[in-house]
Amino acid sequence: MSQNAYMKFYYIVPVPNSLNSHVSSVPIFNGLNFSNWNEQVQFHLGVLDLDLVILEEKPATITDAISIEEKAHYKAWERSNRLSLMFMRMTVTNNIKTTLPKTDNVKEFMGFV
Repeated sequence: MSQNAYMKFYYIVPVPNSLNSHVSSVPIFNGLNFSNWNEQVQFHLGVLDLDLVILEEKPATITDAISIEEKAHYKAWERSNRLSLMFMRMTVTNNIKTTLPKTDNVKEFMGFV
């Protein structure tokens, strides 16, 4: 397999079929269980292969000058960020969720929690 073929494969972020089942097995964050909640969220995002956003900083914005691999990586990071953010929001109790500032970045969301 060529390096380009590998890079294209590596940055594909699949849509998890069982996202809801993973969410239901994570304890709901209630303000008192951050350590356990955080550990479970990170574990499940890793199992779902959505932890790219946690492992890496946001890549540079897409421009005409970047390579196909960099574009694929950017798109994979964005997808990982979106799905991870949805996952996390679904595991936070409503009374806390409504008090959190709006953000579209997983790391910012974790900081707010």
